[in-house]
Amino acid sequence: DSLTKERLNTYVVSASIENASIQNLSEPVTIALQHIDQNTGNAAVHCVFWDFEKNNGLGGWNTSGCEMEYTDMNYTICFCNHLTHFGVLLDISWTEIEITHDRILTLISYAGCGASSLFLGITLVTYLALEKLRRDNPSKILLNLCAALLMLNMVFLADSWLSSFDQPGLCITVAALLHYFLLAAFTWMCLESVHFYLTLVKVFNVYVPKYILKCCIAGWGMPAVVITLVLIINKDFYGNGSRSEGNPFSNFCWIQENTVFYISVVAYVFLVFLTNTAMFITVLLQIHSLKSRTQERSRFWKQGFLQDLKSAFSLMFLLGLTWGFVFFAWGAVRIFFLYLFSIFNTLQGFFIFVFHCLMKDEVMKQCRAHVCWRRFLSN
Repeated sequence: DSLTKERLNTYVVSASIENASIQNLSEPVTIALQHIDQNTGNAAVHCVFWDFEKNNGLGGWNTSGCEMEYTDMNYTICFCNHLTHFGVLLDISWTEIEITHDRILTLISYAGCGASSLFLGITLVTYLALEKLRRDNPSKILLNLCAALLMLNMVFLADSWLSSFDQPGLCITVAALLHYFLLAAFTWMCLESVHFYLTLVKVFNVYVPKYILKCCIAGWGMPAVVITLVLIINKDFYGNGSRSEGNPFSNFCWIQENTVFYISVVAYVFLVFLTNTAMFITVLLQIHSLKSRTQERSRFWKQGFLQDLKSAFSLMFLLGLTWGFVFFAWGAVRIFFLYLFSIFNTLQGFFIFVFHCLMKDEVMKQCRAHVCWRRFLSN
C-alpha cells in the first residue's frame, strides 16, 4: 500500500558489518544506485532503506537517516548515516500520465503550434507590409514578440525530428535554441506589460531615449546571457531525453538537469508571470478608472462591458498569462489544467492574430485601403 504513488526504480543494495550495528554515523555512507528505467520526466526520487520493524513486522520503506545528494536520468547518489538495505523510490504521482492523455496532449501541442506558426506569420507579414501599422512602439514590440513566438514554435515542431538523427552536437544546438526562444518570448511578454504600464499608468514623464533599441537589447540579450552561462558551465546540460522507442515523440532535445531547468526556466518564467499578472491587474484597473471618469453609466453599459472583456482577453494572451495554468496542474485537476495549458498556449499565436489583426479597427482599415488602392492601380 505504501507504493501506490511511488515505485522502486533501482535494485536493492545491502551493506553490513558482521556482528555490528552501524548507525548514526557522523560521516555518511555514499551509495550510488543506477536507475532501472531512465528518469526522463524529472520525477522526484527518494532515498530509502528497508525497515524490518515497519507495518507490524511486515517491513516497509523508510527515509530516516537517508537523503538524496544528486540525481539525473540514469542514477541517484544517496547519503545515509547507517548500513542496511538501500534503494531509490520514484515518485509516480506527478510524472505518469495515461498513454491516451499523453498522446492527445502531444497531438494538441503539435497541431496548436502548427496553427500558431501560420497565424503568427500572417500577423508579421501584415504589420511589415503596411508601414503605417508599425510606426508606433506597441506595434514594434508586438512584431518582436511574434517573431520570438514564431521561432519558438518552429524549433519545437522540428525538435523531435532533429533529435532522431542522434547527433549530440545537433541536439545540443536545438535544445539551446528552444531554450533561448522560450526565454525570449517571455521576456518580450514582460516588456509588453511594462510598456502598457508606462503608457496607461505612468502617463507623464515616461520619455525614454532610444526606447525600442533598449527593449531589443533586453528582449533578445537577456535570454542570450542565460543560454551562454549554461553552455559555459556545461554544454551537456542540453541533450536528448529518450523515453520510449514506441512513442514517435519521445525523443526530444531539451535540458537534462533538474537544477538547471528549475533555475533557468521555471524561476525565469515564474518571475515574468508574476510581473505580468501585477501589470495586467493594474492596467485593467486603470482602464476601468479612465472609462468611469469619462463615461456615465447608460443603457449602453453592456457594450462597454463587452469592450472591457475583449481588452482583458487580448491582454491575457498577449502577456502570456495562460501559461499560469501549469501552476494549477496538481492532484485531481492535473489533467484538466494540462489540457487548458496545451490548448491555450499552443494557440497563443492564433489569439494574437484574432485580437491584433481581425478585431483591430486600424489594421482592418489599412488592409481595406491597401486592397482598394491595388485594385485602383490595376484598373
